[in-house]
Amino acid sequence: MSSKFGLAGGIPERRVRPIWDAIDSRQFKNALKLVTSLLSKYPKSPYALALKALIHERMGKTDEALSVCLDAKELLYKDDLALMDDLTLSTLQIVLQRLDHLDLATSCYAHACGKFPNNLELMMGLFNCYVREYSFVKQQQTAIKMYKLAGEERFLLWAVCSIQLQVLCDKSGEKLLLLAEGLLKKHIASHSMHEPEALMVYISLLEQESKYNDALEVLSGDLGSLLMIEVDKLRIQGRLLARANDYSAAVDVYKKILELSPDDWECFLHYLGCLLEDDSIWKYFDNIDQIHPTKHIECKFSHLTEEMFDSRISSASDLVQKLLRDNENSNLRGPYLAELEIEKRKFLFGKKNENKLLESLLQYFLKFGHLACYASDVEAYLQVLSPNKKAEFVGMLVKNSDSFSESATKVLGQTTTILKVQELTGNIFELPVDEIEASAVKLAKLYCQNLSLSKDLDPQESMFGEELLSLISNMLVQLFWRTRDFGYLAEAIMVLELGLTIRGHVWQYKILLLHIYSYVGALPLAFERYKALDVKNILTETVSHHILRQMLESPMWVDLSNLLKDYLKFMDDHLRESADLTFLAYRHRNYSKVIEFVLFKQRLQHSNQYQAARVEAAVLQLKQNADSVEEEERILENLKSGVQLVELSNEIGSKTLRFNEDMQTRPWWTPCPEKNYLLGPFEEISYCPKENVKEDREENMKRAIQRKSLLPRMIYLSIQSTSTALKESVETNGSGGDVKICGELKCLLEEYTKMLGCSLSDAVEMITEISQGARTSESLGSNLVDWLNFAVFWNAWSLSSHEHWHVLNSLFERLILDRVRSMGSSDMSSCYSDVQVLVQIVTEPLAWHSLIIQACTRSSLPSGKKKKKNQHSDQLSSSPMSQAIKDSIQSLCSTIQEVTSWLLNQLNHPEDEQVERFLSTLKRDEDAAGGQGQILGVLESFIASSEESEVGNRIFQALKSWNTADTARKTVMAQQRVLREFLQICESKRKLLETLKQQMSHV
Repeated sequence: MSSKFGLAGGIPERRVRPIWDAIDSRQFKNALKLVTSLLSKYPKSPYALALKALIHERMGKTDEALSVCLDAKELLYKDDLALMDDLTLSTLQIVLQRLDHLDLATSCYAHACGKFPNNLELMMGLFNCYVREYSFVKQQQTAIKMYKLAGEERFLLWAVCSIQLQVLCDKSGEKLLLLAEGLLKKHIASHSMHEPEALMVYISLLEQESKYNDALEVLSGDLGSLLMIEVDKLRIQGRLLARANDYSAAVDVYKKILELSPDDWECFLHYLGCLLEDDSIWKYFDNIDQIHPTKHIECKFSHLTEEMFDSRISSASDLVQKLLRDNENSNLRGPYLAELEIEKRKFLFGKKNENKLLESLLQYFLKFGHLACYASDVEAYLQVLSPNKKAEFVGMLVKNSDSFSESATKVLGQTTTILKVQELTGNIFELPVDEIEASAVKLAKLYCQNLSLSKDLDPQESMFGEELLSLISNMLVQLFWRTRDFGYLAEAIMVLELGLTIRGHVWQYKILLLHIYSYVGALPLAFERYKALDVKNILTETVSHHILRQMLESPMWVDLSNLLKDYLKFMDDHLRESADLTFLAYRHRNYSKVIEFVLFKQRLQHSNQYQAARVEAAVLQLKQNADSVEEEERILENLKSGVQLVELSNEIGSKTLRFNEDMQTRPWWTPCPEKNYLLGPFEEISYCPKENVKEDREENMKRAIQRKSLLPRMIYLSIQSTSTALKESVETNGSGGDVKICGELKCLLEEYTKMLGCSLSDAVEMITEISQGARTSESLGSNLVDWLNFAVFWNAWSLSSHEHWHVLNSLFERLILDRVRSMGSSDMSSCYSDVQVLVQIVTEPLAWHSLIIQACTRSSLPSGKKKKKNQHSDQLSSSPMSQAIKDSIQSLCSTIQEVTSWLLNQLNHPEDEQVERFLSTLKRDEDAAGGQGQILGVLESFIASSEESEVGNRIFQALKSWNTADTARKTVMAQQRVLREFLQICESKRKLLETLKQQMSHV
């Protein structure tokens, strides 16, 4: 029941208000004092207890909060009906939701609704609980009860939305849609409809049932008058006609829309699709993905004769020409893009009109080429051209550069556009090195010449020619890829850092720097650039792919832990609180948003990155504590001995993972986190488009997450198996080990190898041959660390086998020492990819193996009476397994020492010497015609001669503060920090192994 006037939960409001004021001002101790005083006067008040629980929860005392909630619940369940009101229940719900015990809040509301079946407020509270639980069936049932009780349209629509969600999310039978339709028809017959949103729900329901003609009838009837904006009504009408295959009527509707709104590009695509009777356009718009927009739209022509096609495409051209005439003094891009689309359709039909398409592209360039959007506008049209025609088009743009506008800003925009088109077509990848260098120098001069255009702009505003520095850096990265001359990469860093010094808000510079710093091993600077992006809210999901993989493969565990915590906190908070938005949409009668919010929540819940982060956060804890078997056991206990993650692996296997990362923001050389062209030779590929790698990634990512999910359980089973393995080794009539543990471990190994793409026996053969030198490590591909993990747990499965120990020791030696030798005296900038692999080997498979050795050593230490100790020690010291453990410890010690020596050698070079070496790569040979340092020379000359009056005070001060030596030093220091972090891990492993060696010597 609602609280009586002047009462809050049965207590005078004047007594409750100070408590809420204290809570709102975060004075929790004072609030607790006040509520304790209140409880002394009202000891049996559930509301006072609910307030106390809320205060405890805000203070972080979750156990106390839950206990108080249970006390309040007990009082509510008593027969005193006066104690039960909506304010008490809603306060309890807030607390229980934050404590992840929403089921208790739901049961309280359900109990209250049972006591007061005609109380609308309580029923709305119960409906809210079901919304939070995503219990669509119970939402529907509760909404129907409210509708019967109050007869209000909104409650009926709540029920209809709940039915739609059952069909969309739970894949319930479509008979439910007939039920929803019947309910709406009955309501309309007796009460009509009064809200536009109600009409939209009705139409969407009929569309869900594919009853397009029925929906058209509703729209053209009296209810259609609820939609006040004519264009919106026409869009719905056109869509329904097209879905009903009444293409001629749909064409007329879309023509009307284009006359009213000539720049409506989506409408033109619909118009053309209907004109050509091509329903593929609807498949595109049904599945449109805002994060991964499709550039290429399929076209179907096979059902049209040439005469039909010519006639219809001619009609489309006539309409476009009319739109152009009617809007000739405007800057609308839609009609001009429509010309391009028509030419593209002609070409795809086989009209051999490539030259006409080129001419249309050129005309579009002459009108809109100065705009930053030109390249993205024409990308889909460039894709259909042959390589020769793409090159010809670039030549046409360059040739027509003489006809550029006299406006400096337009000249700048068009020059930038030409370079972007060259990147899109791949033309720039085919140019000789000297031409790319000359082009980059030209752009640098152009940037300097036009810097004065931005002198009066606010720092928040985009500067003229801002994109030129990104284009220059892309060229320099390509020059590095071709020549392997590090000076080009160093120059790219300097150019981008200058750009950020002048204007620190350019996210493109930060992302490019992030990836270049990552490549050269300056990961702390890369992470700094990522943090400078100020990624918040949903961008955490779409943007963190830029840094997450590099951090996972690095020794920077503190930063990685914070990154994972922040990401998981956002995701968990959103998934927990997204229902608040859903219920808000219900209350505000915005029913399309109800569906949108629920589907969006599901999309996030199935995010591949979210699943991976959950697993990686657990594995990181295990890596951080791998030097202590006791700590590891404590962490594994919190993970339910790894069972939780095995269950997650099984769940992932039956799910379709969602890829929400925005790959369009990545540089050309790393189109996805798993791919980096710079790691391979230039000859392997001549054109690097921003390829759509989603399909290739999905299965690989799913398997990678599943493999990693099995690690904690395999670690747990391996530790458990050590004691029985030692017993088997000592006792001639041993039990043969724990059959259950060995059996489960074998099952997991079989599952693990299946995810590596082979059987258990084939996997054993593979690692055995590599350990013997019969195969090279290249056979393992990019999954080298996963294969080593397999080898570790394969050995743990049969610890009493001396041969298994020998194979594993040889594998570690071969794979680690080969990497160390290949790096030789190379500096960090040229061998960081090898360092990444070593970091992963040392922190994962080697760490797990040393953990198993710790467990073996612990089990080998005798206990009991002295006489038994001596007997036990004698037996153990002479056992084959004891010797295998000692040999393995010795082998690991030697291997880790080699890695440590290489790291120390790198760190022993004086910092100044390394900075000087970095800067020396930028020095240009005065006698050479080209080479690195040319762009830097242009920029430095401009800075030296620039005047404050010319570029403005802000830019002038930024130019003067730019220092290449400082940037070089920061890069070197960042590289050294990574090496020091890795050295610290290696030293920790070495000390652990020395301790284990000493312990085993006493066995």
